[in-house]
Amino acid sequence: MPQTRRKSWKPKSVRIRMAAIVVACLAAVWAGACSRAGVADPSETKVSGITDTEITIGMSLALGGHASYLGTQMLHGARAYLNHVNESGGIHGRTVRLIAYDDQYDPPQCVFNTQRLIIQDRVFALFNYVGTPTTLKVLPLIEEAQIPLVGMFTGAHRLRAPLSKWLINVRASYYQETEAAVTYLVEVLRLKKIAVFYQYDAYGFDGLSGTELALKNYGLVPVAKGTYIRGTLDIEEGLRRIMDSGAEAVVMIGTYDPCATFIRESYIAGFTPIFYNVSFVGADELARLLGDEGEGLIVTQVVPPPELIETHPSFVGAREYLELLGKYYPEDKPNFVSLEGYINAKVLHEGLRRAGRALNREGFIEAIESIRNFDLGIDNPLSFSARDHQGLERVYFTRLERERFVLLDPQPSEKRM
Repeated sequence: MPQTRRKSWKPKSVRIRMAAIVVACLAAVWAGACSRAGVADPSETKVSGITDTEITIGMSLALGGHASYLGTQMLHGARAYLNHVNESGGIHGRTVRLIAYDDQYDPPQCVFNTQRLIIQDRVFALFNYVGTPTTLKVLPLIEEAQIPLVGMFTGAHRLRAPLSKWLINVRASYYQETEAAVTYLVEVLRLKKIAVFYQYDAYGFDGLSGTELALKNYGLVPVAKGTYIRGTLDIEEGLRRIMDSGAEAVVMIGTYDPCATFIRESYIAGFTPIFYNVSFVGADELARLLGDEGEGLIVTQVVPPPELIETHPSFVGAREYLELLGKYYPEDKPNFVSLEGYINAKVLHEGLRRAGRALNREGFIEAIESIRNFDLGIDNPLSFSARDHQGLERVYFTRLERERFVLLDPQPSEKRM
């Protein structure tokens, strides 16, 4: 059945913000601080965001709106570690200052925030961006400004290939996650009728492509596809299509609210397939929303379950995360998202440390590329090179049991696609 796209109109507030971007860039051009594309000239910003005592890092992420849990927890995890670094003397005598702007998981707002960070705030680097549609929109700005972006909360293939000098991915990709999921569903559970429910944007399309590639290895295709529009809970049409297909499992590429609604409505209708989600869903928030209905939910992760850090011998090296989160954000429960934010901050710190006191953007990227087998305490050493800007490879396969995510065996393939 052909997919009908809804006509999208930008609200007046968005048009005003975009007009403000143009005005800011024209003003910068007049002052001689912008290049032909309206972004700061790389030759004049090699030490932007650096003073004798401070390094300024910029973030645009969802702190409000329907994906606020993801952005807030990424920020808390990162700040917990960087607060600790600053209180311990900083990096070569400099403290790290984070500037975080809320984009509400809205691509135009993310563009506005990024322009502001580069031109007005003149940050040294960008960090911890949340989401595929938002991050993809700012790639031209990053390439033009030649500014590093480190640790995106997205596994999008487009951020990995072709290789960009300025993009530093820490986590495993969506292609790796969906390959692991399909391997488990087909080889372990012996299922063949697999449907896909996805967000109708760049994030959902990336997860769909990864799923289709993985199914193709087994001579399979999705038995049905259902979608919803980002920022809505309009899952009814997608649910009907997938129910009509008789799917035995549903691969879900979405955020916690619509995915929880889809699962809850499925159970009400008597439709009970295996439900699988990629990591971006926000597993802990999804589990909270579903309550008892979440039992048996499968989620691939790019970090291990925080509950295992204190007890599992392979993960005890990450206990610092639990200590620092408890110190700086005592009301937060340890979760997958803030653990990823914490790990991203450790990578940022290590790159800045290796780059030395004479810090510039080129040297920072070279320092990141020099990291080999860096121990994060999660039984998953991190490595980069000039030809590989993704640090971690492993996918952790988990299932929700009695309100806790447990690791599943056997571990899926760690092969990169």
